[in-house]
Amino acid sequence: MTKEFYVKNLNKVVKGWVAEHKFCSTRKWRFDYANPTKKIAIEIDGGCFIRGRHSRGMGQIKDMEKGNEAIKLGWRVLHYPPQRQLQALDDVAKII
Repeated sequence: MTKEFYVKNLNKVVKGWVAEHKFCSTRKWRFDYANPTKKIAIEIDGGCFIRGRHSRGMGQIKDMEKGNEAIKLGWRVLHYPPQRQLQALDDVAKII
């Protein structure tokens, strides 16, 4: 699934979605997908079962730091594995 396809479908639920949104002015952190107006973000966390970045110790610590900063800045962040990212469309509709 391409980022363009995913953003297009998120925008059918509610307008304002973008890919690779930089949300923190002091770090290079980006959300995979974000709606800056609604302050809702979606992160697709791959490699869960193949010892990818999101499942190793340092990767988890860095993800926690990023997630905590997002919460401090007022964001709601949803996490999905790649095979369940379409679930986000339903979840976003429920949040809005």
